[in-house]
Amino acid sequence: MTAIAMSSGHGKLVRGASGYLDEVDEARRMVEAVAAELISRGVMINTFHDDISTTQNENLERIVNWHNAQQRDLDISVHFNAYETCDKPMGTEVLYVSQPELAEDLSAVISEAGGFLDRGPKERTDLYFLNNTNRPAVLIETCFVDSSVDAELYKENFDDICTAIADVIGYDEDAEEEDEGDFYAVGKCSWFGGPQDGGVSPDEGLAFLYEYEDAPHLFLDEQPPNTTGLARRLDPSRPYIACRWNYDMTDKEMLADPHNYAQVFAKKTGRQALAWPADWGPHEDTGRVADLSQGLMHRLGIDTDDEVEVIYPVKRK
Repeated sequence: MTAIAMSSGHGKLVRGASGYLDEVDEARRMVEAVAAELISRGVMINTFHDDISTTQNENLERIVNWHNAQQRDLDISVHFNAYETCDKPMGTEVLYVSQPELAEDLSAVISEAGGFLDRGPKERTDLYFLNNTNRPAVLIETCFVDSSVDAELYKENFDDICTAIADVIGYDEDAEEEDEGDFYAVGKCSWFGGPQDGGVSPDEGLAFLYEYEDAPHLFLDEQPPNTTGLARRLDPSRPYIACRWNYDMTDKEMLADPHNYAQVFAKKTGRQALAWPADWGPHEDTGRVADLSQGLMHRLGIDTDDEVEVIYPVKRK
């Protein structure tokens, strides 16, 4: 699976372009929105925003150093363009040194989702970020901050733009064929976990995750009021799943490993996503084979008692 490192351009103290939009503020917003969408799909992503640098050179070096310290397959920097204040469309473009196809795909989907003019991929050999990151990289110029038309389109279509980016970078075209895993189940599902799950007691724990530190990527930052158990602290937006795992085949340590995913396929919609195991269940008396997070069900486009197919772990040859 592709692992992604994504940063916002410029920094808190080294501001970028401004006009109808502020480049730094919007780049940060976009990075986190795209990351949230990718996380909901089970894609591995880390994000970075520079709050420290006070000069342009320091800012560029800090961003690149952060990228090069990550374990990742792809680097992405999010920026916004500027030219001159105008009331005409200016559009989106994606800059590259070694990734023309990816740049072309991203420019096309961003322009379509945002209603922007597609300026296309642009080869740039003079940019510090593209020249010094040591993995494949692209730099997104989302739209022009000084175009009133671009700014309005961006505001109206923000969610669609972020989803479109996630659709491209969250799809691993070169992924090897997946085998059937050690665990397989097919049948009806429901949802569980989080502050609103009245089906678990306020102090109920999880089967193989015992502390917040065991899986911070699955939990809310703060324990919900009047609760003590981890079941209620699960973050419903995260992609997690409970099944009646066979511990002889997939032991608790394996299930708790954040590098192991379950593949979940929704028969009704044809969508699939990756999810982290979080608990054992549901009880067989329910007639269901899996409990999913609310966020995962939303991503799959399904409701309670729709059918899913679960394979664990995802294996690659």
